[in-house]
Amino acid sequence: MSTPTEATRRPAAPAETATANRTWWDGEATSYYVEHGAFLGDTDFVWGPERLREEDAGLLGDPAGQVVLEIGAGSGQCSRWLATRGATVVATDLSAGMVATGVAVNEAVGETARVPFAQCDGRSLPFADASFDAVFTAYGVVPFVADSDTVMAEAARVLRPGGRFVFSTTHPVRWAFPDDPGQGGLTARHSYFDRQPYVEQDAQGRATYVEHHRTLGDRVREITAAGLVLVDLLEPEWPEGHDEPWGGWSPLRGRIIPGTAVFVCRKPA
Repeated sequence: MSTPTEATRRPAAPAETATANRTWWDGEATSYYVEHGAFLGDTDFVWGPERLREEDAGLLGDPAGQVVLEIGAGSGQCSRWLATRGATVVATDLSAGMVATGVAVNEAVGETARVPFAQCDGRSLPFADASFDAVFTAYGVVPFVADSDTVMAEAARVLRPGGRFVFSTTHPVRWAFPDDPGQGGLTARHSYFDRQPYVEQDAQGRATYVEHHRTLGDRVREITAAGLVLVDLLEPEWPEGHDEPWGGWSPLRGRIIPGTAVFVCRKPA
């Protein structure tokens, strides 16, 4: 029997957030793959529920010959796509459950698509300075940590001069609206400026899952403080013919308010 939880908005420190999310993703890794694996593909690269594909967007540039790090990789779909196009990729995730799922998926794909996995925290990467041509995460790490500025700083540290850091995350505007794919999700209920995280907690008040909110301005300041330059900001529109909802994302909402923000950053040469 699952433990009853309640959802609230309250402060959640970095350590509490990390413990809650590592445990949650460990427990959900297999079911998440079963539920979303077909949408994500084992060797595909989508930036979010709107189905913006890297093959079309080209935000990381030509993969061939690049040395790339994925943080918050989940089961590594994006990393495998890059590997099949000539990149040398390392996939990482905080959750041992997600890493184990990724290793299992590796066994089911062709040898050219297999990528090495490492379990580590995106806030403290076990790699040397200037090790990678590109670092990225598609809905990983950034919304799931209390100190996302540290993630930006770590990405900048391991990037080579001229390299790119690209990340997608929940669009800040969406935090003002309920997580409802229907009509109920079209009326703002919260202040856009309320930065208290969304917390699911057990009967003892212990966090079991946490997501953190930052405004667009907050994100820009985090990026620049890390010594990175914001090159582009994409707000993918919901495309015609895509009728598959994902949680609070849906065609109804996606054609009215943005659900995803993709930040393209560069480390100065």
